[in-house]
Amino acid sequence: MPHQRLRKFNTRETYPEQKLDNDLCQAVVANGTVYLRGQVAQDLDTRESVAIGDAAGQAEKAMANVDLLLREAGSELGHICKVTIYLTDIRHREAVYGVLGRWLKGVYPVFTGLVVVALARPEWLVEIDVIAVIPQG
Repeated sequence: MPHQRLRKFNTRETYPEQKLDNDLCQAVVANGTVYLRGQVAQDLDTRESVAIGDAAGQAEKAMANVDLLLREAGSELGHICKVTIYLTDIRHREAVYGVLGRWLKGVYPVFTGLVVVALARPEWLVEIDVIAVIPQG
């Protein structure tokens, strides 16, 4: 198989209040590259939202999810190439970027930050989208 899909799920269970039926996954590994679904402050196993109202706390949980998913895919934080941050309020930037600065110290990925009207759930303040590589050998 040219790619591997990790932690498959259906949006029926993730968003039961919405009429959705999409087969998705948390990570895709293809040609030595790991593409992560945008990570939010949600427990990957229970789907419970955490750190509600706390942008820094949400960034911590999202980065913990990123770390876990990358390790499951055979990569690690040090192999992140691209990060895209979505914030629902520009006033969260300093808190969120401070958290990411700690998690990614010495990594030097390319970084894009966007302010959006909303994320998939109203309680989510930040979403972190990551692309990483799997080291050869």
